[in-house]
Amino acid sequence: MADPSSYRPSPGQIPDSPGVYKFRDEHRRVIYVGKAKSLRQRLANYFQDLAGLHPRTRSMVTTAASVEWTVVSTEVEALQLEYSWIKEFDPRFNVKYRDDKSYPYLAVTMNEQYPRVQVMRGHKKKGVKYFGPYAHAWAIRDTVDLLLRVFPVRTCSAGVFKNAARTGRPCLLGYIGKCSAPCVERITAEDHRELAEDFSDFMAGRTGTYLRRLERQMTDAAEEMEYERAARLRDDIEALKKAMEKNAVVLADATDADLIAVAEDELEAAVQIFHVRGGRVRGQRGWVTDKVEAVTTGDLVEHALQQLYGEETGDSVPKEVLVPALPDPVEPVQEWLTGRRGSNVSLRIPQRGDKKALMETVQRNAQQSLVLHKTKRASDLTTRSRALEEIAEALDLDSAPLRIECYDISHLQGDDVVASMVVFEDGLARKSEYRRFQVKGRVGDTQVWHGEGQDDVRSMHEVIARRFRRYLAEKERTGEWAEGEDAFTEEDGRPKRFAYPPQLVVVDGGQPQVAAARRALDELGIDDIAVCGLAKRLEEVWLPGEDDPVVLPRTSEGLYLLQRVRDEAHRFAITYQRTKRAKRFRASPLDDVPGLGDTRKQALLKHFGSLKKLRAATIDQICEVPGIGRKTAETIAAALAQAAPAAPAVNTATGEIMEDEEPGTTDTSVEPVAAFTAGHPDRRRGQET
Repeated sequence: MADPSSYRPSPGQIPDSPGVYKFRDEHRRVIYVGKAKSLRQRLANYFQDLAGLHPRTRSMVTTAASVEWTVVSTEVEALQLEYSWIKEFDPRFNVKYRDDKSYPYLAVTMNEQYPRVQVMRGHKKKGVKYFGPYAHAWAIRDTVDLLLRVFPVRTCSAGVFKNAARTGRPCLLGYIGKCSAPCVERITAEDHRELAEDFSDFMAGRTGTYLRRLERQMTDAAEEMEYERAARLRDDIEALKKAMEKNAVVLADATDADLIAVAEDELEAAVQIFHVRGGRVRGQRGWVTDKVEAVTTGDLVEHALQQLYGEETGDSVPKEVLVPALPDPVEPVQEWLTGRRGSNVSLRIPQRGDKKALMETVQRNAQQSLVLHKTKRASDLTTRSRALEEIAEALDLDSAPLRIECYDISHLQGDDVVASMVVFEDGLARKSEYRRFQVKGRVGDTQVWHGEGQDDVRSMHEVIARRFRRYLAEKERTGEWAEGEDAFTEEDGRPKRFAYPPQLVVVDGGQPQVAAARRALDELGIDDIAVCGLAKRLEEVWLPGEDDPVVLPRTSEGLYLLQRVRDEAHRFAITYQRTKRAKRFRASPLDDVPGLGDTRKQALLKHFGSLKKLRAATIDQICEVPGIGRKTAETIAAALAQAAPAAPAVNTATGEIMEDEEPGTTDTSVEPVAAFTAGHPDRRRGQET
């Protein structure tokens, strides 16, 4: 491991101008290529204290042994040179998009004497017209099969074409009318090329003109009583319309655009691209990449644009590129795209209308692609076993944690505090044993804290204590761990009660949350269950009592499993929290304010944190919320003043204030964990506890 200070250039050596830089390792191999508006400012960021660097960046600078740079005159030149060097050196620490499939194109070989329609993959060739990419080759063949009736262009290989010319007999497609048979000179080379041009125009989206021409010819043939020709033209029109229906119009005005969406987490990112030509989705493709450095969404978009258009010119670069976030700065990238196309290219974020709606669809595809990528890794038994072994080794466990429980806390600025518990067994989610908690600030009969000052650490302590108090109570009541076969079901041999303990408890958070969970277990006298935490920002694994985290390699299957468990707990918690929040919104006095929609209601509650604080705010303070004018603020204040808060219910036995119970919940003011056992009458999947 190299010390970055050993090869750090002095600030006076580095020019304050645009350029491209390369980090090399001790063997002179290029391991990272980057560009900068100011080389001096950018390179200084790599030579700060190692503790302040992103783990991937820290790994890069300690692997490198030297740095060098090249000065250019503009940021556009820097972008071009960066792309060239990445293609040339293939640096290990740069963002690399792995194509999640090999995408086929529909190609028309206009560079041949007799153009051919075929499916093509790989590098694009000069003189060939490409349409797509398509998700599947069969989708191309279905489209071509429909269009060959109207445009009988050659589709055979060079060998078949030469053999037919030698024997004087066309292939089967020539006999059934789906090839004009230029091999036996049924059509001249000039007419066949014109046929291929018509096919290309139709695929490029210029469909209306051609259909109108065919309809005119059909009408003329009918008027001249050439009914067979009219019937043939009618069938041709139906075939073309059927082919067009396969690609529904998604954008008006025959728009040509590419839509790029990004779904990411701390370790990986998935990119999805929809290619829209003539207002129709002509193709779709996607990539998945490891995030080997600290990159923003805008950086990922810039890398995607480089890979997508780095070798494209002319019409292959559309007039409009829609993205979820703009690169910073955006001007050089836009100028570079314009240079690739030869005319102006609009690079922007869609804000409203059909384009924004389509972008949301692309975003869902990107998210699904990322989930599918992770699921594929999780579905393999060997991979799951290796992941559990890696976790056991990293956490110094006696055996692989076959049952893992993960806990997460969710709230909206201290209101509606809830928690989730998800269960993974043998590396797979066991959703029937998921649980949700309403955090009340109590453990049994002991008041831990009141509503003010609630935080994730104390919430985590309460939830862990509640869950494992029930575990101890069930173990003592049933003695199921000492009674042998009677303690297990006949179907699958699993314990009858939910008190089945995990080998590992994972909490969403760092040192404070881990310490709270460990303290809760220690207070209950439980010392045979391991605890760890997974911090979101750097994906570090924290252990109780340790000052430094355990850093698993980014390629570790164990880290992927822990991340998947943590993400599932977060999803389950935030879904429950949103449900509770929605109930609060529906009963809000803000509903009576005329002209105040859901967006501004949520903005008000997010700004003030609660309805109580909003009611106490002045008109000037309400005006500080974006989108709220003075007149609207006065109306809100008047509506809140008229709506007196309802008197709280009081528990007559304890004198404590109680919240309204939701259907199917347990009265947690009496026993917060009374529904934890499988035999409880209120127990159900996902029940609130």
